Amino acid sequence: MALHMIKLVVGLDTIEDLVAWRAAEAGPWVMHTRQTPKRAAELLDGGSLYRVFKGVIMCRQRILAVDTVGEGVTARCEVTVDPQIVRVAPTPRRAFQGWRYLEAKDAPPDLAGGVDGDIPSDLARQLREAGAW
Repeated sequence: MALHMIKLVVGLDTIEDLVAWRAAEAGPWVMHTRQTPKRAAELLDGGSLYRVFKGVIMCRQRILAVDTVGEGVTARCEVTVDPQIVRVAPTPRRAFQGWRYLEAKDAPPDLAGGVDGDIPSDLARQLREAGAW
């Protein structure tokens, strides 16, 4: 069973903002973090990076590679993810620092339609908060 990673998105409010921000970048989509996961092999076995926007898990991207760059105090981790964004059922998540592991049993289910789905991120969040979804 796959192990996933979860990380807060800071400075962006919606999935659309994430896509627009990324459009300015070239090359592979890499998420930088200080700590290299000790369970990297499990993440690479079908794991995804789940993203939290304003306290709600909204999307995921499949993890393609986990690499440690540098040595000693300058070492950092680069997690390469698939550029395809998959929307998931909006799920509340409390704030945390850095990243956390997310067991497959705790991961929200995918929604049909991917990033171009029929429902805007803000509306999905409002429906979830109202208990209607």
